[in-house]
Amino acid sequence: MPANRETTGPHTLPPERSVGQPPVELTGEQITMYINDEAVRVDKGTNVLEACRANGYDIPSLCYIRDINTAGSCRICIVEIEGSRNLQAACVYPVAEGLKVHTSTPRVRRARRRVVELLLSEHNRECTTCVRSTNCELQALAHKVGARQGKLGTQLRHDCKIVNNPFITRDYSKCIKCRRCEAVCKNMQGIGVYSALNRGYDTVIAPAFERNLSEVACIACGQCVLACPTASLTERSYIEEVWQTLGDPDKHVVVQTAPAIQVSIGEEFDLPVGTVVSEKMAAALRRLGFDSVFSTDFAADMTIMEEAGELLQRMEKGGPLPLISSCSPGWIKLCEHFYPEFIHHLSSCKSPMEMFGALAKTYYAQKKGIGPKDMVVVGVMPCTAKKFEAARPEMKTYGFQDVDYVLTTRELARMIKEADLDLRKMPEESFDQPLGLSSGAANIFAATGGVMEAAIRTALALTGGKEMGRLEFKELRGIRGVKEAELELKGQKIRLAVAHGTSNARKLMERLKRGEQFHFIEIMACAGGCVGGGGQPVTRDPEKPELTLEHRSQRAKGLYALDLGKELRRSHENKAVLQVYEEFLGEPMSKKAKEILHTRYTARGKLPGFNFEQQEKAQGIKEVPLGNLPGLLH
Repeated sequence: MPANRETTGPHTLPPERSVGQPPVELTGEQITMYINDEAVRVDKGTNVLEACRANGYDIPSLCYIRDINTAGSCRICIVEIEGSRNLQAACVYPVAEGLKVHTSTPRVRRARRRVVELLLSEHNRECTTCVRSTNCELQALAHKVGARQGKLGTQLRHDCKIVNNPFITRDYSKCIKCRRCEAVCKNMQGIGVYSALNRGYDTVIAPAFERNLSEVACIACGQCVLACPTASLTERSYIEEVWQTLGDPDKHVVVQTAPAIQVSIGEEFDLPVGTVVSEKMAAALRRLGFDSVFSTDFAADMTIMEEAGELLQRMEKGGPLPLISSCSPGWIKLCEHFYPEFIHHLSSCKSPMEMFGALAKTYYAQKKGIGPKDMVVVGVMPCTAKKFEAARPEMKTYGFQDVDYVLTTRELARMIKEADLDLRKMPEESFDQPLGLSSGAANIFAATGGVMEAAIRTALALTGGKEMGRLEFKELRGIRGVKEAELELKGQKIRLAVAHGTSNARKLMERLKRGEQFHFIEIMACAGGCVGGGGQPVTRDPEKPELTLEHRSQRAKGLYALDLGKELRRSHENKAVLQVYEEFLGEPMSKKAKEILHTRYTARGKLPGFNFEQQEKAQGIKEVPLGNLPGLLH
């Protein structure tokens, strides 16, 4: 069989994404091959699987992800090729002039069915209660190939060993060894915490020594969860905890929703990708029982006020520059593990989610006459790393954790369905005030380049720059892995850079280590930004478009449409934000603002053995007595 080779197709990621050997570039040259005796023209350099799919033959696969994992290990995509004695894996077999392929002969169908039966024979088939039921690729594949009888019985290769941490749950009894998690972590994110351990029947795909993900240099981005075809990898769910809290009459439960949720949760209800459902979602959240329904977009505007002020302050005082954004917790964790020498370059601003939680339990609690101990803040985020961030000991204000629970897009969709609600039929209702008002700049936070664009809009306007009236910075938009721009701010030329996906982030950081100069950098851990977060909907498409930038771009278009439709498009024009400064914080970067809205970060090392309790004790973080909470009711 030909050696495995990198292939490409219409969804090729930009070169900046690649790690190691880049995908083969198509030359535009075509050849003639035969699929089931039909002559077709296909791109030279592609593989048989892509050629067949492009011509209407839906060959199944499990391990394959275009440009990311072309291992040919699952053998589900086998086809019969004339002149070859053995069946061949279509995902690694290159097309050739005159090649004759048969995709559905009796021999092929029997072989595919037996492969699936073998997978099922060692798989924990709790399908009726599994979180991926009806959206599991193995389940769908069993139906497709007719492996319904379970002729081989079931003997689990591994016990139901479930490994928990604050962000990702691993169930080894559901792992099918497709190694997609390993490939995505290594080839797309450039981290590489997974590998094949042991040999033969005892093989497991796990971090070194089967350690918990919280004990290795995992950045909690959750891209492995998106890639997993079964429920072997899922987010750590807090649905039951949130339901219990909603049922507690002594708690005032506040919910905040990230901008990315507003253009992605509709997919869970069969709406087109990128459909904006902000008002319908607000209505659904009220019917779930939340006491206050807000948008994290408000805190995104607050973040820009602080971050723009921080940039101007550093430029005036001579550094440290570049200022690097701190909104992406996956990126922060990458920096802590691999680039600790740049921690002092990170913005000290908390992320919008954490800023919102801090303001909810201080400013909003005071206005409502509620003690912070009686307020619970729930964040709905597109990200598994947000679960890690919420659990960090640094994310406390006056002794109280800023955010109590984080739900992903998928978890909120499950809660809505459990409550017998149909998002599509919800009325349109506005977010509550004052923490529900936001500018268009806040909406674009979830797209790569959005944080940078929002900050520059405000920085230019506040300093009277030549481009102070400019609202759109298209050079910062798009799916290029690393984007760069220059503009004039306070009479000085400044260099800007945007990177998304941690492979690209690492390349940009290596440039900084070599001495290249920038003034302001935005980095998002996930390709496409938050719209591509690890907590976003898992598609049913066998070609896995959720891993492509095109799919994520559709969500970003929804965000830019929200921005265009807003009367306010700069963060400093948000009257609710200005009211918080006037009544509570004073001004951006004030002493009180730094106490509540800013934080610090921790060098972790490449093999940290991280423990939340030990970290908290080491930093001396402890509860503050209620009587010592300045300006708060108790």
